[in-house]
Amino acid sequence: MSAPRRPAYLEALATFCADTSFAALPPDVVARARWILADCLPVIAAGMQVPEMKALVAAHLAGNEAGEATVFGAGRRASSLDAALLNGTAGTWLELDEGNLFAKGHPGIQVVPAAVAVAQETGASGRDLLRAVALGYEVSSRIHRAANVKLAVHPHGTYGVIGAALAVGLLRGFDRAQLLELVNVSATMGMATSRQTLLDGATVRNIYTGHSGYMGIMAARLVASGFTGEVDSVAAIYGKVLSDTFEPERVVAGLGSEWLITKSYFKLHPTGRYVHSAIDALEDLLAKLPGGRLAPDSIERLDVRAYALAAMLREKAVRTSFGARFSVPFALASIVVRGRSGLASFDDAAVADPQIQALAQRVEMHEEPSFTARYPAEQPVVLSATLRDGTVHEGACTVTKGEPTRPHTEAELGAKFRELGEPIWGAATTGALLEGLGAVESIGDFRRFTRGLAF
Repeated sequence: MSAPRRPAYLEALATFCADTSFAALPPDVVARARWILADCLPVIAAGMQVPEMKALVAAHLAGNEAGEATVFGAGRRASSLDAALLNGTAGTWLELDEGNLFAKGHPGIQVVPAAVAVAQETGASGRDLLRAVALGYEVSSRIHRAANVKLAVHPHGTYGVIGAALAVGLLRGFDRAQLLELVNVSATMGMATSRQTLLDGATVRNIYTGHSGYMGIMAARLVASGFTGEVDSVAAIYGKVLSDTFEPERVVAGLGSEWLITKSYFKLHPTGRYVHSAIDALEDLLAKLPGGRLAPDSIERLDVRAYALAAMLREKAVRTSFGARFSVPFALASIVVRGRSGLASFDDAAVADPQIQALAQRVEMHEEPSFTARYPAEQPVVLSATLRDGTVHEGACTVTKGEPTRPHTEAELGAKFRELGEPIWGAATTGALLEGLGAVESIGDFRRFTRGLAF
């Protein structure tokens, strides 16, 4: 009995992955993949410093033999499975990881930990690593874009499994038939994730990205061992389980000419992405004032008109540092009180600050339907500050900083890399890592490169 024929769009995806060499990747795709790879590693290392991650690393690696893959920021090496799990989990803790509004999530931190771990395990070249990241990112992002996934579903730990699996399959030299099987196997290995974790400040949400890397590697092992998937697992999961609407033709529309990876953003604020739009509006408001400051006690109220996904982050009763990263009222209040955005503006001390908490209670969130209609091409927010003397100041954001049409500079991204990396690795190792990743395609053996750094 012959095997059932796979749908044409899945055949096209497998062919695209198998046939697209590193040399065929457009320069802007290579440049963006390079920065996504570089951005992820110090973000992971910084997230690894929180007490919960230190405890998880100690418990998870207890008694395990060291492997070739780095657990970044922990001073440990582990198997690729364990490293992908731990690095992916740490990578979302501080909310500084790359994302993509058009892919409707954060593809990079779901693909990179598995790809890096397997590149270290196999001694892959930097060119092969970049190709794997770019193609795994692109295909999984297109699948997620083509589905109208329920808002209750958190996007981490779902389509990221497909991206991680494809990156691993490419690094392990899978042929077209294996890559096709891999898409179908990995599509069914995501989690039942909950967006409510953001609103509740529940840190279990961070394992979702670790799950993507772990299960991506496992999916590749299953296919290599002969396991098979459904005829069309992608349509089954993304058209019936996670969503009721899936458009296969949209997955492959413009494949090879339109690259979603080039539409990603990078973060300089340690908050959920939609909070950034409100922060940009606040910065616009403050830039118009003498000295760029507002006295917290002078503020009667702050009114925020925003697109739906930003307006829903309205929680005022913030109780944890993690929860603070998903509250527009807290973010605005903390930045006004502390005078700047940064890790310290969302730490436990900030959460315990009565002045910040009091000001957060005076922030009102409103969804503006016309703003929602302009999303995701634009992310409009208008912020009005009404002072106790009746004066009103206003600031606005149309496109959030870091989006491809309003990008951060390489100097800003390099400064972020050093700010996160140097307290953990020291200036010399951080500088060497940044320099190496800036020309990663010239690295012949990624395992040897990382072995030479004092992690």
